[in-house]
Amino acid sequence: MDAHAACMGAGGNTDIVPLPGPPRKLTIAWNETALCVAAIPVAREKGFFARYNLDVDYVNFGGATDQLLEALSTGKADGAPGMALRWLKPLQQGFDVKLVGGLHAGCMYMLVPPGSAIRQLTDLRGKTVGVTDIGGPDRNFFGIRLKQAGVDPETEVQWRQYPADLLPLALQRGDVQVITDSDPFTYVQKRQFGLVEIDNNMKDAWAHAACCVIGLRGSLIRNEPKVAVAVTRAILDAGAWLACNPDEAGRIFKPYAPKVSAGDLAQMIRIEGHHHQSVGPKFHDEIVQYANALKDIGVFRPSLDSARYANRVTQDLFSA
Repeated sequence: MDAHAACMGAGGNTDIVPLPGPPRKLTIAWNETALCVAAIPVAREKGFFARYNLDVDYVNFGGATDQLLEALSTGKADGAPGMALRWLKPLQQGFDVKLVGGLHAGCMYMLVPPGSAIRQLTDLRGKTVGVTDIGGPDRNFFGIRLKQAGVDPETEVQWRQYPADLLPLALQRGDVQVITDSDPFTYVQKRQFGLVEIDNNMKDAWAHAACCVIGLRGSLIRNEPKVAVAVTRAILDAGAWLACNPDEAGRIFKPYAPKVSAGDLAQMIRIEGHHHQSVGPKFHDEIVQYANALKDIGVFRPSLDSARYANRVTQDLFSA
């Protein structure tokens, strides 16, 4: 793949046709503290929405996932990015929301203090892991990784919940022996406290699976399919652009992470899997992969038909 193609979004942008008429107004809900969704401010700042004749407003949403999905279902927002492992379980409730693409791969990390005897996942037997959310994506992902390593995440490991800024303190006090979280928190804490990374979601098969996904309200897809395609392409294009322009992307995201330098944000973008995007059958297969893994750790019932589930919650906007 040449450099130009590598910087194009997975939705393809060789046939950009702006939507006709006055700019189509849309609302995107997002968590503005999460670097993994940096494509959202980039899309507006660099004109990716404008090229499709979209006029997009943002809503900062830090509430529960089911509330976000309800907002999408009822038209209070038209689309949102989110972490796959935070959305997949609530989507079982039947929200009128479809996942239309994978925005990028990994941004989650498992860290231990310097000098720790814990060097690999199998060393976690009998240990306590600090997380920011017992039902969060990092808890689920590293539960999957432990299960794959032969460690039962329910019976052989304990999990405790703390606010993100207190995780390193819990580690220092010995209340937990391991912590997990995502950038920008982990990058800063790793450097400030000399923490050592023992695992992340950019290894093995997970390096090629979307960590963050794009969801749209189902009625937008059904009633205005060209608008659904346009907004999805704009976000994917912005995500591909930031992967190829991390320094400028870091500067664009800086207002949302005032305690972190633009240079550090750029470095996080370089490390994370922003080069990976997926749509169509490939994206569908990644959701099947997640569903199978979630069955293994008891989040989904063992009888769940993973392929049927993926068929229900995803929508291919780009196949002819």
